[in-house]
Amino acid sequence: MLKNFRGSIVCVIIGLCLAFWRGESVGASGVAFMLTTFAISLLEVAISFDNAVVNAHKLEKMSKVWRRRFLTWGIFIAVFGMRFLFPVLIVAIFAHISFVEVIKIAFANPDEYVRHLHETHAAIVTFGGMFLLMLFLKFFIDKNKKDHWISPIEKPLAHLAKVKFVNEVIALVVLGVLIYFLPEHERKVCALSGFVGIVLFLAIDSLSHYLESKHVGEGAVRLTGTAGFAMFMYLELIDASFSLDGVLGAFAFTKDIVVIIVGLGVGAMFVRSLTLVLVDKQTLSKMRYITNGAYWAIGALALVMMRSAVEEVPEAVAATLSIGIIVVSVVHSVILNKKALK
Repeated sequence: MLKNFRGSIVCVIIGLCLAFWRGESVGASGVAFMLTTFAISLLEVAISFDNAVVNAHKLEKMSKVWRRRFLTWGIFIAVFGMRFLFPVLIVAIFAHISFVEVIKIAFANPDEYVRHLHETHAAIVTFGGMFLLMLFLKFFIDKNKKDHWISPIEKPLAHLAKVKFVNEVIALVVLGVLIYFLPEHERKVCALSGFVGIVLFLAIDSLSHYLESKHVGEGAVRLTGTAGFAMFMYLELIDASFSLDGVLGAFAFTKDIVVIIVGLGVGAMFVRSLTLVLVDKQTLSKMRYITNGAYWAIGALALVMMRSAVEEVPEAVAATLSIGIIVVSVVHSVILNKKALK
């Protein structure tokens, strides 16, 4: 297990050194910047704990080559692409500012960047919330789903799969309810961003499913080539949705964009390492309910994100919910395993 976290430990050391240098270079306390970076890393791990389980669930189907790429190329995309450039892109689109200009603002005038982020906050979390809600619905509304953790709820949800387009209808109803409670000036942009989140999920999920069905035959389970790439992009988009909450929450600690990138990057690296441990140790097959718990945590996170579009929700709420639900699912799985051994 230690070898899987070796890279993460190195990243922590490098990240803290960078934070110290950043603090000293701007005339602030290097130690204070180090502590802030560490706090942001912990927040990222806490919020993305269920993300690690989902990643492991999907990585089990991928070839070793694409697993390695997800843990190498993927970490670069996760840190600089999803946790920095992706929010910049959203700000550029909704604030009607050029992409390059937003990057300049992020480094030169962090207060203005934070202002733009707050102005586009509702659109950002609506997009991420709807994408994660679709992920939640796809897992539970499945006629082939056999393992039920919270049976009184999960069994009826599975039966809903008989209804055509039920996932899309539920998502649109939720989006409609959210739009109703939003201020009038935010309704149009949030309706658009939420709809884009739904459509983007359907597009990448359909492509992944199509390529998987073409490449996975009887007894085969490893996705390679185009199918591996599609699954890779699918995981990156899921990661992007999880990262939105972390990016927004990080600004509660500091407005220094360098410290935020380093802190989120270190946290993302630990989530990748945790994913690798779950795959190598075959934890998902040993812990029967942990996958269900992770998807319940995703559903909770989606609702928290959408609620934050209407009123402020402390970042600790999302982190506590995610970890709490997964811990309960793990404990229940352990109890089940002990009963099976008797």
